Amino acid sequence: MDIRQFNMRQTIIVAILVLYFGKYLTKRIKFLQNFNIPDAVSGGVLASLIFWFCYAVFQFQVEFNLDIRNALLIIFFTTIGLSSRLKTLLQGGKPLLILLVTAVFYLFVQNLTGIGIASLMGLDLPIGLISGSVSLSGGLGTVIAWSPIFKDTYGITNASEIGIASATLGLVLGGIVGGPVAKLLIVRNQLKTDDQDQQLTIGIKHGQKNVKIDYSTMLNSFLVISFAIGLGIELNYIVSAIGLRLPDFVTCLLAGIFLTNTIPFIFKRFPWPANTPSLALISDVSLGLFLAMSLMSLQLWTLAGMGGTIAVLLLVQFIISTLYTIFVVFPVMGRNYNAAVISAGYSGLTLGATPTAIANMTAVTERFGASPQAFIIVPLVGAFFIDVANAFVIQKFLNFIG
Repeated sequence: MDIRQFNMRQTIIVAILVLYFGKYLTKRIKFLQNFNIPDAVSGGVLASLIFWFCYAVFQFQVEFNLDIRNALLIIFFTTIGLSSRLKTLLQGGKPLLILLVTAVFYLFVQNLTGIGIASLMGLDLPIGLISGSVSLSGGLGTVIAWSPIFKDTYGITNASEIGIASATLGLVLGGIVGGPVAKLLIVRNQLKTDDQDQQLTIGIKHGQKNVKIDYSTMLNSFLVISFAIGLGIELNYIVSAIGLRLPDFVTCLLAGIFLTNTIPFIFKRFPWPANTPSLALISDVSLGLFLAMSLMSLQLWTLAGMGGTIAVLLLVQFIISTLYTIFVVFPVMGRNYNAAVISAGYSGLTLGATPTAIANMTAVTERFGASPQAFIIVPLVGAFFIDVANAFVIQKFLNFIG
């Protein structure tokens, strides 16, 4: 096996080319355009398929240096925090609680589905959990954290491989299904945004004219992002000292929320970048590069070795997730435009990861209009609350089947 390792610079170059390729595909293929498939998803999935072909046919494997990917994730979530006005936060209080309860309930549904299908197919019941909320709602980080327990305590020797394969396929499916679900809900219910003139949280509306992005606004955005990240990292040191472990991007998100709701009222003459096209563009680019790197680096050949039974299990999870989003999440969130955008994000959340959810919502809002509430609720639920709840739910199910 010939392994080619790309350094950070080469990885960034490939990621940019993947984004360009995704934009080209979206422009040329009506399906991708009509169903709001994110550029990073279409380009990244095709790139990973090409690398799989190289692996299978030419015994040539590409490995990327993904160190910068974490920095892009932190920048992205910081921009989300900086775009979060107190008014929107207060309006999102009740919907946030509703989505959180709905999402936690689905963790039980997801694991019951996994255990049920595993039982029907004659698999060990813990495998149903691995291909349930461990890998799908949890993602690769949760898989890495829980795999040793499944291996050492429950004898699932290939727990890590099953989890990584499930999370990989889930990431792809989550990025594909969100756009079509949102379009179905928006078109069927003839929904329109209540914030027609609102600047997008991420990206710029299709066809928008007179967009002002200049040297000064970009410089202000970079300055404020840098301060927010510094505050977020310091905040993480504090919460770590009291025994609470949070990812850096969560505390940077919180720091952004704090700064954007205090500094503009104290220093009124400072041109705060919240809700400006410059900040939205930085957010869009950092998210796009993050997702492109994540998807193009997927080792899809691991899916070929996971067996047809796991593929069937994941197909059932995909169907249940989609039905739950359409018939439960959308109604309880209010059956309005915000609910449709949240549903696009939730599809990515239950199958892939929070950045996938945000990419889904970005693709939808760039076409149909802004939804500030969705970009507050979904990141808070997906980036923080669900991970905490998922740990308790996984342990409860392990005790139940133990």
